[in-house]
Amino acid sequence: MDHKTIDSSRVQISQLMLPSNANFGGKIHGGYVLNLMDQIAFACASKHSGSYCVTASVDTVDFINPIEVGELVTMKASVNYVGRSSMVVGIRVESENIQTGETKHCNSSYFTMVAKGDHGKPTEVPGLIINDKVEVMRFLKAIKRSETKRQRKLEFDSTNFSVENYLKELEGYRVKVTLPEN
Repeated sequence: MDHKTIDSSRVQISQLMLPSNANFGGKIHGGYVLNLMDQIAFACASKHSGSYCVTASVDTVDFINPIEVGELVTMKASVNYVGRSSMVVGIRVESENIQTGETKHCNSSYFTMVAKGDHGKPTEVPGLIINDKVEVMRFLKAIKRSETKRQRKLEFDSTNFSVENYLKELEGYRVKVTLPEN
């Protein structure tokens, strides 16, 4: 199949948060949440591509609200963008107090996954069939994030990069620059 709907590869998981997953502050450890997010990104990307997939990058991991022990965490994943062999999987994390029914948004993130074929080489993935304006917006936002990342890399990884050109931008920040005279 050369194109698939976003709905055809959506994945949702729910898991009860146990004391063994808590950090020293008594909240669910962020690393544990990231591990679950990586698993659902893999499942979603593999379902879309029909291939084994690996995580290439993770973008914008912001922990918005803490997750408590005993809450039910639900993660929803969908393919937001496809390239030739890559896919951007959007993940939304919500927690629910199962006694009160109160839910809260805890995290949204974007995992770039790459489909691998025989011998571990990247392999082509099906295109996307976009069915609504939200899906169009998500696809466009993925393109914009990619362009911004590429531009930042060009700007700061360039052999022509000069710290001196940016020193003015540091004014107003809590930093003291003491560069050697060369």
